[in-house]
Amino acid sequence: MLDLGMTLDALQAAETINSLEIFLDRRRPQEHIRHQLDLNYKIDKQSVILFEIRPHWQDKDRTIESPVAKTTWVKAQSCWKIYWMRADLKWHSYAPDASVRTIEEFLKIVDEDKHGCFWG
Repeated sequence: MLDLGMTLDALQAAETINSLEIFLDRRRPQEHIRHQLDLNYKIDKQSVILFEIRPHWQDKDRTIESPVAKTTWVKAQSCWKIYWMRADLKWHSYAPDASVRTIEEFLKIVDEDKHGCFWG
């Protein structure tokens, strides 16, 4: 995880969580299949990671979290850097739109996934 030594301030964190919750309300699978596939997020300092949750293919009592997208707030540039996970299991800058000004713009890019980088 990229660590720039700072965290989101309280207001920005609240706005970010609100936007993420709205995104999840719209994007999550229907409730009756969430035990097979679900979507959630983690906030770690200034980064947000969206991930899918599925049962482990060999042990249905365990779950696997598969990263979908990551964004990191860079305060010095007042922007969110966007990353996607490639087959090498490392985060790479999302070249079509490497950064955006708002968390909503990030979520729109992930939701639309015009280049098939986030949802496959």
